[in-house]
Amino acid sequence: MTTLQLKNIVKRYKSQTVLDDLSLSVADGETLVLFGPSGAGKTVLLRMVAGVIEPDEGQILIGGEDMAEVDAEHRGIGMAFQNFALFPHMSAFDNIASPLTATRSSKDAIAAGVQKVAKLLKIDHVLSHHPKALSNGQKQRTALARALAGSPPLLLLDDPLRNVDAKLRFEMRLELPRLLAAQGATVVYVTQDYKEAMALGDRIAVMSQGRIRQIGTPAEIYLAPADIEIARLFGDPTINLLDVVPKEGPDGIYVELSDVRIALPGMPGAVVGKSCVIGLRPEAIVFTKAGAPGAIPVAVEAETPLNEKTVTLVMTMRKREVLVSRPAGTPGPASGPAHIAVDGRTAFLFDKQSGALIASAAASMTRNGEAA
Repeated sequence: MTTLQLKNIVKRYKSQTVLDDLSLSVADGETLVLFGPSGAGKTVLLRMVAGVIEPDEGQILIGGEDMAEVDAEHRGIGMAFQNFALFPHMSAFDNIASPLTATRSSKDAIAAGVQKVAKLLKIDHVLSHHPKALSNGQKQRTALARALAGSPPLLLLDDPLRNVDAKLRFEMRLELPRLLAAQGATVVYVTQDYKEAMALGDRIAVMSQGRIRQIGTPAEIYLAPADIEIARLFGDPTINLLDVVPKEGPDGIYVELSDVRIALPGMPGAVVGKSCVIGLRPEAIVFTKAGAPGAIPVAVEAETPLNEKTVTLVMTMRKREVLVSRPAGTPGPASGPAHIAVDGRTAFLFDKQSGALIASAAASMTRNGEAA
């Protein structure tokens, strides 16, 4: 079994603490995505696991064994980093084959292994080329292929799809989970793309300033982000955040937008009268007719078509901006007065002062066995 455990890891560069008392565990065969903005410490953490740099404090255990005295080449790790790190004097084929060659595999087994992963990554036509003749996207795919070719028990992948084109990136989001599952490897995958994190991760660890701020399944992160900043990171367009004070009526807890009540089923009574920020995802808001139940009057300020969806900026009666997202081709007003309806079952409530999540209606209803 190949598990990964990090215990109280600290890494400092002069006066800057890059990793601050960080702990996490990755189960055998699990894909854990490290997600967060640039400078969060994701790549430093990956290089530390690989043995390229050493922690100032803490333990790294692979398969239960402490790596403190184990050199990088003896850790049984496959790696693909942002800077490619290809051997310049070797062809793409030989670069990919290097881990297979190191295990003294037969020529036929090496050729078959290289061709299989190269075809998947669509670089089988450039296997004879040296790195200087490859595009950045081809270099990145070659580095990824080399990491995969040896079927290592632990894979460290540092944003391996960053430089590939949009079409291949989309295809790889579908293909990589199947490939990784087939190999049975334990994977730590770094990305700044939330869609990639949601598509590839069994769990996601959200990092910021050298700490893990939340860890959970993609559904847990999306339905119950730990704070406002994490809620902002997951979603495009970004989540709407509005100051509110929840109230309680005969039909339960609600908030008001342009004097129209938005019911918040599943919210705890403790939120009543508390200064909060409500989070409403743009896709949970729809245009509706005047006079329809829950219709909120707004003024349409701008509309932006974004291929698969159309994003509309509207203004409430009290001049609060709200983004509304709908599938491309769906009818909706492009200007002037309009009405929207909000699905309170998808709302989040955050503490106004700390930004921490107080409650998520969707998560609460899911725990209660209701459809979210």
